[in-house]
Amino acid sequence: MSNPKSEWLSWIKSILFALIISFIIHTFLFSPYIVKGESMSPTLEEGNKLIVNKMKNIKRFDIVVFHAPDSNEVYVKRVIGLPGDTVEMKNDVLYINGVAYKEPYLNKLKKQYSYLNRFTGDFTLKEITGKEKVPDGKVFVLGDNRLRSNDSRRFGFIDEKDIIGSAVFRAWPLQKIGVMH
Repeated sequence: MSNPKSEWLSWIKSILFALIISFIIHTFLFSPYIVKGESMSPTLEEGNKLIVNKMKNIKRFDIVVFHAPDSNEVYVKRVIGLPGDTVEMKNDVLYINGVAYKEPYLNKLKKQYSYLNRFTGDFTLKEITGKEKVPDGKVFVLGDNRLRSNDSRRFGFIDEKDIIGSAVFRAWPLQKIGVMH
């Protein structure tokens, strides 16, 4: 017959071990995030639940979660410019370092707003931030819903240290569950 005290101690150790592992994973590796607002529509919608990878190796076009520079909120946006990049929007075409980039994630909204001359207004980094290039330790971010996004066009660059991580997995809604691209 087993000792009840030994059984309880075993359960307490197991629960404490699980809590410590959970804390380590949440603090240093991954954390959940719930999308608020429509700035990343249609890529991400209000209420989508994401898993954010905190191991920062941010690349261009990653969707990142970060501490907003203009409020006490947490925002989710797409990285467009990395340190040293020039960024320009001209006639609804994104230019990074003078090279035109397609933005297929905008196609659905561009069709929806086809009556507009431009989905994204023209700009250069110099006009918005006073800088020719993205400074070291900073990134330039835009929301996919350019018509309704509070992003680097308004608040400037994001400090890399303010980035919590990149969205790697959508856990909700069930019909859109999967790895983020």
